[in-house]
Amino acid sequence: MPSPAATTGPVIGVVGGGQLARMMGPAATELGIELRVLAEAQDSCAIPASAHHQVGDYTDLATLMDFADGVDALTFDHEHVPNQHLQALLTAGVAVEPRPEALVHAQDKIVMRRAVEKLGLPNPRWAEVCSVDELVDFAADQWPVVLKTPRGGYDGKGVLLVHSEQDARGGTAAEWFNARRFPALLAEEAVPFTRELSALVARTPSGEVRSWPVVESIQVDGVCDEVLAPAPGLDPDLAQAAEQAARTLATEFNVTGVMAAELFDVPGRGFLVNELAMRPHNSGHWTMDGSVTGQFEQHLRAVLDLPLGQTGFIGGATVMKNILGGQNPDLFQGFTTAMSRVPAAKIHLYGKGVRFGRKVGHVNVTGHSPQDLPELQQQAAEAARIIRDGH
Repeated sequence: MPSPAATTGPVIGVVGGGQLARMMGPAATELGIELRVLAEAQDSCAIPASAHHQVGDYTDLATLMDFADGVDALTFDHEHVPNQHLQALLTAGVAVEPRPEALVHAQDKIVMRRAVEKLGLPNPRWAEVCSVDELVDFAADQWPVVLKTPRGGYDGKGVLLVHSEQDARGGTAAEWFNARRFPALLAEEAVPFTRELSALVARTPSGEVRSWPVVESIQVDGVCDEVLAPAPGLDPDLAQAAEQAARTLATEFNVTGVMAAELFDVPGRGFLVNELAMRPHNSGHWTMDGSVTGQFEQHLRAVLDLPLGQTGFIGGATVMKNILGGQNPDLFQGFTTAMSRVPAAKIHLYGKGVRFGRKVGHVNVTGHSPQDLPELQQQAAEAARIIRDGH
């Protein structure tokens, strides 16, 4: 008898070939979804995890149009695709998720600040500034202040702490204004926060929203180093308010897919909105092993308008620890030692070349309750260190 025809599922195209696209691969395979990746280069780390790939320039509209042909939904590994290209794709009938009118709030920090303010959610004190004089006027002798480029910044890039008027007039801040790369820069108060939080949500085009527990995100040199889920000692009312704020942002901006609201925990002021990401996010990697539904599966469900999965803990707490590149180029060298010393560790490598300080993987360790978090931190740090150093 002839073999039965293979079951064919929906096709999702992902613009960007980084680790986020790579980690969508296993979730797509399990759901029977065909994942296609538009990668920046032939050695992009998402290519081995995708059913099909194309190498091309995501800033070129013709390349995007060609890649989008035959996909049921187009989504993103990053937020850098020009907004006008996304509008053109929509006009051509491509299901772009999230849509450009939502994505712009993650692409442009000034647009995001205006929108957060309009919704009545807590912003830091901020202003658009076009010159050093305007920056000095904004500071009003309350130095230091933070200066940000509205577009293109991530992992601490595009962010400058300005300590004084002298620093503003004679340092990097003056160079940024003189370069005239942007019509205006974003000035913000230097928020006296005690820690950073992240509220992760997912939303479908038809409006279903699910949120994960609020977590603490620990940054080192502007890069996420560790995530504690749930955020230890967080007041339940504050946790509920942060979660609701993220749901409000996702709903009001008409977001599709996963969105991370990065927040400052500020004594006496509750929380303040820091930044938004409209894609799976580093602060959500813990969900891969610690939640009933991981963020990558949830993102795929959302962009196809499928029902969303439950977001509660599998155990009761999880720690995620990033693996940053060090001196050891062979990350597999320490596998045996790491796995034997920390058998609870779930290791995720990104298939990227090792460079000092580069995110090359992460480790998740899950426990039974939030009281386990200190021990889980030690285990995750030990496993990540062994893999980084090779012993």
